[in-house]
Amino acid sequence: MSGKMTEIRWHARGGQGAKTAAMFLAEAVLEKGKFGQGFPEYGPERRGAPMRGYTRIADAPIRRHCMIEHPGIVIVLDPTLMDSAAAGVTAGTGEGTVFIVNTTEKPATVASKLGVKGAVVHTVDATGIALDTIGRPIPNMPMIGALLAVNDMMTVAELKSALVDQLSSKFSQVIIDGNLNAVDRASKELVSA
Repeated sequence: MSGKMTEIRWHARGGQGAKTAAMFLAEAVLEKGKFGQGFPEYGPERRGAPMRGYTRIADAPIRRHCMIEHPGIVIVLDPTLMDSAAAGVTAGTGEGTVFIVNTTEKPATVASKLGVKGAVVHTVDATGIALDTIGRPIPNMPMIGALLAVNDMMTVAELKSALVDQLSSKFSQVIIDGNLNAVDRASKELVSA
């Protein structure tokens, strides 16, 4: 494969929307003429259990169909997973890896917890944003908004258009508007080191 590819690994607990976010983002970039692949790591999933999701976005067709072992971006929806070696939040990461963590802590505090030399750490209170805008503690859409603040794979406006297209037949306008507001807020409230 030639061209640029972005590989994202999502760390969350079942019920936080990581599977939905990983797959939604992959589908959303298709409208922009890019190639996307999104999938969860299957196992004994249940609400509250640690899980992983994966998203690949590329300028050319994607031929890889395996888990992402060396992500360029790691998105952590549940900050308690950083304390668990079994969750593997830092596995395969190194200098230049971008971490976006759902927390109210400062990026420097999170960076010291992660212990990855040369990592780029951003934080956002995605759960707080979700509670304010959607009324539920599901941080997946705010985390996508935060991602777009640090990566140019698509604009927030393009993401919002894809969100409306995908949700309009399934959800009420109130829920759609809440998600749109969550994406906007997170893209603006992301805290960088």
